[in-house]
Amino acid sequence: MTDSSGKDPIYRTDALIGEDIDAYLAQHQNKELLRFITCGSVDDGKSTLIGRLLYDSKMIFEDQLAALEADSRKSGTQGQEIDFALLVDGLAAEREQGITIDVAYRFFATEKRKFIVADTPGHEQYTRNMVTGASTADAAVILIDARKGVLVQTRRHSYLAHLLGIKNLVLAVNKMDLVDYDQDIFDNIVREYGEFAAEIGIESFTAIPISGFRGDNITDAPSANMPWYGGRALIAHLENIEIATNAAQEKPFRMPVQWVNRPNLDFRGFSGLISTGIVKKGDPVRIVPSGKNSTVKSIVTLDGELDEAVAGQSVTILLDDEIDCSRGDVIACADDPPEISDQFESTIVWMSGEALKPGRGYWLKLATQTVSVSVQEPKYEININTMERLAAKTLELNAIGVAEVHTDKPIVFESYADSRALGGFILVDKITNATVAAGMLHFSLRRAANVHWQATTITREEHGLLKNQTPRVLWFTGLSGSGKSTIANEVEKSLNLMNRHTFLLDGDNVRHGLNKDLGFTEADRIENIRRVGEVAKLMTDAGLIVLTAFISPFRAERKMVREMLPEDEFIEIFVDTPLAVAEERDVKGLYKKARSGQLKNFTGIDSPYEPPENPEIRVNTVEMTPAEAADYIIRQIMPLK
Repeated sequence: MTDSSGKDPIYRTDALIGEDIDAYLAQHQNKELLRFITCGSVDDGKSTLIGRLLYDSKMIFEDQLAALEADSRKSGTQGQEIDFALLVDGLAAEREQGITIDVAYRFFATEKRKFIVADTPGHEQYTRNMVTGASTADAAVILIDARKGVLVQTRRHSYLAHLLGIKNLVLAVNKMDLVDYDQDIFDNIVREYGEFAAEIGIESFTAIPISGFRGDNITDAPSANMPWYGGRALIAHLENIEIATNAAQEKPFRMPVQWVNRPNLDFRGFSGLISTGIVKKGDPVRIVPSGKNSTVKSIVTLDGELDEAVAGQSVTILLDDEIDCSRGDVIACADDPPEISDQFESTIVWMSGEALKPGRGYWLKLATQTVSVSVQEPKYEININTMERLAAKTLELNAIGVAEVHTDKPIVFESYADSRALGGFILVDKITNATVAAGMLHFSLRRAANVHWQATTITREEHGLLKNQTPRVLWFTGLSGSGKSTIANEVEKSLNLMNRHTFLLDGDNVRHGLNKDLGFTEADRIENIRRVGEVAKLMTDAGLIVLTAFISPFRAERKMVREMLPEDEFIEIFVDTPLAVAEERDVKGLYKKARSGQLKNFTGIDSPYEPPENPEIRVNTVEMTPAEAADYIIRQIMPLK
């Protein structure tokens, strides 16, 4: 059917200008917005379904439709049929391979509601992309190819959707046209999926038989091809799902502070996105973690002041009192504030090709908070196929495990089950700045609440003054055989002659006692350095100058120790000796054993050494004797006070 202009009225044109655009935007402005994802296994029709939703909701421009028809012919689609997947698979690599690689977000609307849908990849190596799409979704449409049934990736994505707190699950059994719309096939798939869903704690889901390509049960139900189906069409079901923002308004008020808004001396507000609850002028609030109380003076937005604001709104809150509050703090209702802690049990989805290094320092980002964190050895890894809890020393790409995380200072949190904003976090590699994992906090470990820092009267500064010196850590790093211990010993002798109070921590000596339970795997090396760093910090608290002689092969661990100490008290000394020279010396015969395969994970042979990029001091032991190197180091660190 066409209108008087000869154009099919079900498609929008690019001629929307001026008042037409304003009218179109006004039509959709006040509608509720539902975010959902499509997920499942490879080639189950996710992109085709989304293309169909865009097509049926009249969200395609005429020029897009023409291009789509041309692309469909190029891709081999027969007759007048359209390859709807091409609307969503935007990357050239996706179109060439016929798969989804990245997360594609698309907008469409019906008379009742607006939608943002994320088309997530089905391939296992892109599971991290699926987690990204699911993190903000209110619902998940899990597609199953009717010809294949429940597959491994179907289980994985269902488990992740459940883990990420998505309550509204739709089981869309797709490609029913390719199985002759057989009800028995649909019923068997629903039964099998239902058994799996019950195992992982999914309490309910809605099953709909569809054909994304043919349009069966997408906008109207029942399809003429499936008169046996008595439920709603997919669109109608999505229009009636409860939106998470509405449910969030019923919870206690929380607003993580993003920044302090101070355009002039007469205005000091705290800006952020309200994650849960409702706040009104005059409400008593508490700043967490400081615990300071105040009252809401006013609530400001770009459109003016509000009497109240609700979850999902970005606002600036002004308080009656001039109290300390900054980015990372949380403004909450005074009578029911969130908890604070520094030790948690969490579920972690590992998203990096480089495995988790237990004990290594990562950045943890939760709401507007960023802190340093170490992840302990996993308690177990979860087998997605069997739901077994498997013993694990680390987590590899796409693995899901439960582990303790320890932050370097208390953070404001809530269980992920209660709050995505204050319970969901990401881990970031400190060296590459790449996101390596997503996680969900379950609860604070009881010992974290029971262990408190005991304040003492004599400070580290007073310990240093008593010894007439500024505490320091002289961190010697280099290959085995580079001369670290020899040079550190010479430096300590010189400092002793200068009446300085010192202590030398040597790698071999520490492994005889404190670290005798550790081996030489990468994880054990990380833990070795962490413990040494903590001991060195305690010794500097006592006012000592601490010398350490450790290979310490990884930059991340050396940086971790640096961050334990006050600024300028960590001095990295790179004992720069070429591998060939160190191996030629081979005082302990270790290189020979490593070359013959008798000694595994030996630095420089089958385990990497990451040289310092900007050490405070560098000494070349090819050009200097140990005594000359020590004399050079002493001159560099003077004056000592």
